[in-house]
Amino acid sequence: MEFKFSVENQEKIERIIQKYPEKQAAVMPLLYLAQEQHGFISVEAMREISQILEMPETDVLGVVTFYSMFHQKEIGKHHIQVCTNVSCMLRGGMQIFDAVKSKLGINNGEVTSDKLFSLEEVECMGSCGTAPMIAVNEDYFENLSTEKAIEILNSLK
Repeated sequence: MEFKFSVENQEKIERIIQKYPEKQAAVMPLLYLAQEQHGFISVEAMREISQILEMPETDVLGVVTFYSMFHQKEIGKHHIQVCTNVSCMLRGGMQIFDAVKSKLGINNGEVTSDKLFSLEEVECMGSCGTAPMIAVNEDYFENLSTEKAIEILNSLK
């Protein structure tokens, strides 16, 4: 499967690259652009970005795999991330994760059959003082109980 940026995005790429002293520094904005266009970061998209930025594919892959906001496979319309790191775990993060799994009927890394929800267990989302927390796409929900987390899911349908 080939990946090419749309004409509109190719124009954006030129403007993005001009903002940086070295074109490789534009890797994250280009990854965001690819994910926005395609829904996730495919191997082909990483290859395209590495060619545009004249950098090794392995370096692009390193960025994609380091940051949890980049997805290497399709995600649901509502991407649910549940933190289970120490602070969240101690305050019920695992119970919230289990409740969300049960409610959605999917496991970590899976997407519901209607493509409405995807689920991801994450290590830390930087909200330790307001643990436990989940993120729905870009929105954070903190100081949660299992019941509140399920209420949030119910509000999304």
